[in-house]
Amino acid sequence: MSRPYRSVLYIPGSKERALEKAMGLATDAIIFDLEDAVAPDEKPAARKLLAQVLTDWDFGNRARIVRINGFDTEWGRLDAAAMDEAIARGAKIDAILIPKVNGKADLDAVAAAVPGADLWAMMETCLGMLNAAEIAAHPRLKGMVMGTNDLAKELNSRFRPDRLPMQAGLGLCLLAGRAHGVTLIDGVYNAFKDDEGLRAECEQGRDMGFDGKTLIHPAQLEIANTAFAPSEAEIDLARRQIAAFGAVMATGGGVAVVDGKIVENLHIVTAKAMLAKAEAIAAMAE
Repeated sequence: MSRPYRSVLYIPGSKERALEKAMGLATDAIIFDLEDAVAPDEKPAARKLLAQVLTDWDFGNRARIVRINGFDTEWGRLDAAAMDEAIARGAKIDAILIPKVNGKADLDAVAAAVPGADLWAMMETCLGMLNAAEIAAHPRLKGMVMGTNDLAKELNSRFRPDRLPMQAGLGLCLLAGRAHGVTLIDGVYNAFKDDEGLRAECEQGRDMGFDGKTLIHPAQLEIANTAFAPSEAEIDLARRQIAAFGAVMATGGGVAVVDGKIVENLHIVTAKAMLAKAEAIAAMAE
């Protein structure tokens, strides 16, 4: 869980220039999109291009996630078969992202079609949110991505900066994901030129417990990477908590005090996880 997913950038699977550019971007993960970002008449060519790109090109230590079309479309099973064949040829695909997951059956179908990759689920329907615990418990599932645009459409909700209408759904996913050790990625922020709005939504997502944010433009990377990384103050506090708790334990005590606040073992678990994440982020930059 210390592997960084601060920034998860959508890249159209049909755009060779965008795919090439992604190799040099400071994103922790890439979603190679064969679904919404690809027009229907371009899907066969995009599928072929992406399979070749992920076999031949080096995307470094960025996580490589392929969003296929749903199995309720004419393209979904063809996407899955192409990615399964690519993996057999040596393509580096870390996960298959399944759109509009409503329940376990949606995951089972893709798991059977692509046995060589982990599964991620788009959580973007009301039914999916209500079944979040069942979805997160699937043995092949490693990540959940919030599809907040589609969720807002289903809810018939208005846009609010505090995202109050979708808090219930997001909260169910957070509870389910944390219960089953699943990576949790917040939804996109559509106004890619609105830095302050993006920063506020990233901070909200981090406060809620998300590991990172999906992004629609490279200009959003720096803000997301900063928001979802441990700050220098947090790292310093974590180190001081570990040191203080260790000193108390050495004398036979069980509780330390740092900055006027009690530090118990549960705080040390969190502190060590934070330092591990900071180290993983530093390693990615090398």
